[in-house]
Amino acid sequence: MNTITRAKTKTLQFDSPTPGIRLDKYVTQALPEFSRSYIQKLIERGYVLVNGQKAKASQSLAQTDKITIGLPPPPTYPLAEPISLAIIHEDKDMLVIDKPAGLTVHPAPGHPSHTLVNAILAHCPNLVKSNDLVRPGIVHRLDKDTSGLIVIAKNDSVRKYLADQFRSRAVTKAYLVLVRGRLSPEQGIIEAPIGRDPHNRQRMAVIAMGKEASTQYQVRKYLGNYTLIKAIPLTGRTHQIRVHFAAIGSPVVGDPVYGRKYRDEALASGLKRQFIHAYILGFCLPSSKKYREFTCPLPVDLKQVLESLSQEAQKPCL
Repeated sequence: MNTITRAKTKTLQFDSPTPGIRLDKYVTQALPEFSRSYIQKLIERGYVLVNGQKAKASQSLAQTDKITIGLPPPPTYPLAEPISLAIIHEDKDMLVIDKPAGLTVHPAPGHPSHTLVNAILAHCPNLVKSNDLVRPGIVHRLDKDTSGLIVIAKNDSVRKYLADQFRSRAVTKAYLVLVRGRLSPEQGIIEAPIGRDPHNRQRMAVIAMGKEASTQYQVRKYLGNYTLIKAIPLTGRTHQIRVHFAAIGSPVVGDPVYGRKYRDEALASGLKRQFIHAYILGFCLPSSKKYREFTCPLPVDLKQVLESLSQEAQKPCL
């Protein structure tokens, strides 16, 4: 893929009759060919400078400000790669895939190939007609090390139909998650706003100025000092499940970011990634408009961890 090193630059001299306008709003007005969300991403990644300095999207502009914008060139289209897919369902509109842990969903800086998109292009060559060059067919995402169900649209009209369901929270998503500690009460809802960690922009955190986020959960089983839960994210924030359970003192087992201090403990149990599996996905099918729910079982690595913990929990105390 092309990178920022070959970015084109544009320079703007702030001349709005309304001083104090937000940086992202002004740049979007000055460059109407780009969406505000795209401009915000450029600002966050450091492509937009104010007077030569990195800025925030919310920064207020003054009449003397000079704005420099680096515009990355369009990325090259990802290539088809013969990567095996576990297809749960396929019809003329879409695929439902059981994504393995370790597989990144779409190409990005640092992951230009060997992604789910590359595998899908080998299976469905017609996806090259999509309007999205880098993420053809992608409606939603799973973290690289999260396994489980993901739906792929075969054309842009179907992708919009499915994306609208996600946006309106009409999709059922449920995860099997192992967290540290004996979670109590046995069922509840975690409601805490999530945003970028102000101390580390690579992480998310529960912060007062974050976006609304709610996660419903139900205990499935206690295993010694661990709890297997069914987690249902009622909103769709980045790393939501991982952030919410870490915030209440029960981080996801094996999480290398939000449960890092317990990482060695997880490795000792044989777990080499975070214990999160998307096992239920339900939505209205594009063709029939009827609701359908898909399920997939735990993968072998997660089953083995549960079996090991169950055996440990049953050992008699000395």
